[in-house]
Amino acid sequence: MSGKEQGNIQVYRKKWNFNIGIIIFGIIFIYLVVTILTYTTAKHVSAYEVREGSIFRDNAYTGLVLREETVVNAEADGYINYFVPEGSKVGKKTNVYSLSSQKLDLSSGQATEEEQQQSVSAEERQMILQQTQSFSENFQNSRFEETYTFKESVENVLSSSSSQSKQSQLTSLIQSGAEGVTAYSAADDGIVVYSVDGYEGITAEQVTADMLSRADYKSTEFTDNTKVKAGDAAYKLVTGEEWTVVIVLNEEMAQELADTSSVQVRFSKDSETATGSLSIYNTEDKDVNLGFITFNESMVRYVGERFLDIQLVLEDESGLKIPKSSVVEQEFYTVPQDYITQGGDSSQSGVLVQTDANTTTFEEAKVYYRDNETGMVYLNADAFEEGTVLVKPDSSETYSMSEKGTLHGVFNINKGYAEFKQVQILSENEEYYIVESGSDYGLTNYDHIALDGSEIREDEIIF
Repeated sequence: MSGKEQGNIQVYRKKWNFNIGIIIFGIIFIYLVVTILTYTTAKHVSAYEVREGSIFRDNAYTGLVLREETVVNAEADGYINYFVPEGSKVGKKTNVYSLSSQKLDLSSGQATEEEQQQSVSAEERQMILQQTQSFSENFQNSRFEETYTFKESVENVLSSSSSQSKQSQLTSLIQSGAEGVTAYSAADDGIVVYSVDGYEGITAEQVTADMLSRADYKSTEFTDNTKVKAGDAAYKLVTGEEWTVVIVLNEEMAQELADTSSVQVRFSKDSETATGSLSIYNTEDKDVNLGFITFNESMVRYVGERFLDIQLVLEDESGLKIPKSSVVEQEFYTVPQDYITQGGDSSQSGVLVQTDANTTTFEEAKVYYRDNETGMVYLNADAFEEGTVLVKPDSSETYSMSEKGTLHGVFNINKGYAEFKQVQILSENEEYYIVESGSDYGLTNYDHIALDGSEIREDEIIF
């Protein structure tokens, strides 16, 4: 019985069950494999983000500064102390310095930190706040030197406050009849400078190339509570707004600037710029070309400087800054713009191509550049065969495509493929071009372009 039952057992094949998860996993796996293979075998292009910038061709010099300066001597023996900070404008009745038989201890008048904060007026605090806010909002890493300008401007405000406190103490001493303390007013109207170097009073005719070499140059600084004798230099006054920077020019630069009457100058100290009148003279003794750049502004800003590092800004162009390696030349068919029309079911521009004597077809044609002076547009040379005949819309006139023109351009890769964009070069240096911004067929700020334009072609997919 048992054996019989075992003989009746039937074996059924296992039914296959459809599993959607395995199918989805397989599709994803195949997609990943294809993507990885495509990525590893595809051409990888380095991108460059287009940014606004400028290029200027400059020539750096160290110049000798000439001004209308007068050295004022001490009127008596004693210890000298100054009422006003350097760079202050004074009049004939303004007290500039005091002389005393002994050193004056002004430290007792120096306030604590809390008192110093209280001594700064509301107007001065507002000025510092505005300067700080302006500096913070406009700061750029590429112009870090402006940090020092900001620092000096704040220090000038605080120095002015400190000077007012010291001036108040000196005035109080004199008014109280302190023994041996005498105040002396300015000899004339002008800007006060507390240093002398022996170059005061030098005229343009007396300048030599040796003076600009700074050989054996020495400057004496004046400080408070220094012992002086009658007749010693106490300070100097700059009495004129006009000032001149003298530089040595090589023969090539002298020839280039021979017909130039004015030049823009950038001062390295604070990156400020000013325009001055230019005169060039040749010294007979050493056959040296001296350039004299005269200004009628900004004298106070550099009143304490005898030598200034400057750059002559001979070319300054702003626009979009792109690397030279990105720029390529490409040939295009040139076609009269009257042959461009719109057709089909879209608003795409194109041309009417003659297929036989009485038939035309519309073919899309991207315009890469339109020359308004010649009335010609530039079309892709690879999109048409040479000799293709175009028909002018609403006319029987025809044009055979044969003339070609060359455009400078870059490959825009914003959309994941290479798209030629024409550029108009305004200026250049060794590494970069400055190109026109805002043109209809060119680049815009923050576009991404191929760093090396020679590596890719039009419409090539970019990874």
